[in-house]
Amino acid sequence: MIRYEEYVAADATAWAERVRDGEVTALELIDAAIARAEAVNPKINAIAVKAYDMARAAARKPMNGPLAGVPWAIKDMYQTVEGVELTNGSRAYTNYVAKSDAELVKRYRAAGLNIFCTSTAPEFAISATTESTRHGLTRNPWDLSRTSGGSSGGASALVSAGVLPAAHATDGGGSIRGPAFCCGLFGLKPSRGRVPVAPGRTEGWLGCSTGHAVTRSVRDSALLLDVSHGPEPGSRYVAPPPRTTFLDATKRAPGKLRIAYHWDTRPGTTPDPECIAAVEDAAKLCASLGHIVEQAAPKLDYMALGRAFGTGVLTAVAAAVDGRASELGRDNIDDLIEQTTREYAAYARTFTAVDLNAANNAFMNAALVVAEFQKTYDLILTPTMGQPPVKLGVCSLMQPALACDAGHLAFSCFTAIYNQTGQPAANVPLYWTKENLPVGVQFAARIGDEELLFSLAAQLEQARPWFNKTPTL
Repeated sequence: MIRYEEYVAADATAWAERVRDGEVTALELIDAAIARAEAVNPKINAIAVKAYDMARAAARKPMNGPLAGVPWAIKDMYQTVEGVELTNGSRAYTNYVAKSDAELVKRYRAAGLNIFCTSTAPEFAISATTESTRHGLTRNPWDLSRTSGGSSGGASALVSAGVLPAAHATDGGGSIRGPAFCCGLFGLKPSRGRVPVAPGRTEGWLGCSTGHAVTRSVRDSALLLDVSHGPEPGSRYVAPPPRTTFLDATKRAPGKLRIAYHWDTRPGTTPDPECIAAVEDAAKLCASLGHIVEQAAPKLDYMALGRAFGTGVLTAVAAAVDGRASELGRDNIDDLIEQTTREYAAYARTFTAVDLNAANNAFMNAALVVAEFQKTYDLILTPTMGQPPVKLGVCSLMQPALACDAGHLAFSCFTAIYNQTGQPAANVPLYWTKENLPVGVQFAARIGDEELLFSLAAQLEQARPWFNKTPTL
């Protein structure tokens, strides 16, 4: 039997090594994860669907791959796991059981990861908090009155609470980095075209959406990207391949980097002083490590980009709502979706094809501006979110859309730009407030250069370790 104190002291890479060496069995490891889940999930409410029997059965068979035997959770959002209910955070998907594994799930299984649950998410992944009528409120292990982030808030809560060393997550506007920020984790959003998206499509939200993981260690994130990246059937575009491996990148120094830092965002929006302090602190740390750090920012029209992002996301919401209604043989599913979702879908139906094309053009123009800026700077450092983890309810979809939008304006205002440009970006957990709330910072690299992010993050992890900073539940 693996005690919790032992279980939480190692990352996924270390546990896989112990399984390979015969020190522990995959069954002992999955039982440790399940025991911790049963102990803390009543407090954090981060599990959407349990698949304990499936995981134990898998653990009794030979397991292969670089992460063989490591417990794993798939986010309950479009990624199908054969025989497991998929809800997409919505009552509209009750009793929808997947008939096959998604391509990304197949890659995770091939790496030896052992799926034992799905993690909670808000309806259709359209909120920076994880709250739904379908599953209830997912709570932050650092403060149960606050959000664990969204839309991958179930994943971040499970990892932060010690149920898992790492978990699958997705990011269409900040949904990996925001939850990592809220829960004191490392969370990298890969480049556009790096990782398979979802069954039946190879891009989402006009190319903004991608998938990866939230982790406690940098090397776990790198290894997970090694086992999951690469083209999928029908890919419209593919990110440039790494020079070696992402894991190798964590083992080499990043060299002397030129880093720009700023906290520019929408006009009229000022980040919380704690978020600014976190950036200033990270800038000083980078300078102490020998990097050139300067205050500078690309010149972007954040209001226009916000409108373009809304067009892309809301039309996708309307398509998801109408598609599900068609599958159910109904005129609409208004009685099965959240109030904000319903209002978003209705508003999106007023958009035209010209509006959608203009949004896509705005994304491409922003990508050109940022790419030109990064001819001078290797990395861009900003706050990850505009405020420390907000109280539950502030960004909930279970309220009028205007109230939901108001909650998001100040909180989620730094991440979406890199979904729009397609660049890789990561939350690095370097700062905690006086109230002991995690406040991470965001680093963004050039398209295709996750290796540089991993190299710098590993350097920062060594300079200011965060692995053993865990909440008390």
